[in-house]
Amino acid sequence: MRLKAQVYDYLLIALGTFIGSLGLTMFLIPNKVAAGGVSGLATVLHYLFGLPVGWTMLAFNIPLFIAGVVFLGSGFGAKTVLGTVLLSVFTELTKNFPVLTRDLLLSSVYGGIVLGLGLGLVFRTRASTGGSDIAAMLMHHFLPSVSIGQGILIIDFFVIALNGVSFNWELAMYSWIALYVSSKVIDIVQEGINYAKAVYIISDRNDEIQKRILEDLGRGITLFEAKGGYTGENRDVLMCAVTRLELPKLKKIIWDIDPRAFIIVHDVHEVLGEGFTLIDNNK
Repeated sequence: MRLKAQVYDYLLIALGTFIGSLGLTMFLIPNKVAAGGVSGLATVLHYLFGLPVGWTMLAFNIPLFIAGVVFLGSGFGAKTVLGTVLLSVFTELTKNFPVLTRDLLLSSVYGGIVLGLGLGLVFRTRASTGGSDIAAMLMHHFLPSVSIGQGILIIDFFVIALNGVSFNWELAMYSWIALYVSSKVIDIVQEGINYAKAVYIISDRNDEIQKRILEDLGRGITLFEAKGGYTGENRDVLMCAVTRLELPKLKKIIWDIDPRAFIIVHDVHEVLGEGFTLIDNNK
């Protein structure tokens, strides 16, 4: 089963890097939209000096990998190496694919979506495509006060600013749009759309509410001991995870029993366990 899971991961990396390359070659690169990272830097250099984007990406990543192994240890793994190489190769192989739009806004939004979808699939395998991730780790190694997240932001800011200085600031602003869209799509692919809700219930009739939830929804409930900040009274708080479709029914159950119940609802990216997503121990 472990071999099957590894093969699945490698296939997902190949699919993700291919999709990501389409976001670059069919939307972003032809419109000079440099959405941060090594691919964005390679895009700027392509238009300044005529360098091929894919091979330039690979040329930057090789010394980054070497520096990463020297200063951070050999913990990058074969999957990250594969993701880095494939994204560069696919970017070169698809560079003559048709450009779908010359509209800067459309190219930034849809390029960000396609790139984010591809990279999100790669990240689901716990791999990456190198580039700014490794550079940010190195920055954190030598400047511990700079977190990895801050390092990535600094690198992206530098690349997009270079795009603005080299060409025009309107392109830089569109690059920020592409970067934002791609990061959001990556999050959605990795964590899922907010399909579940966590509901906290404070009521004087907890026993009745708990019984109805178990009978009508078949959902488990967790009880927390809490203390009211205003009254100082000890009381139980019910917590239940439900799907978005079940939320209206849950609220009706609660309000039918106790119209004065206090309910807190917030989004949950992922729920693992019976009734939701089962855990795959082979991954």
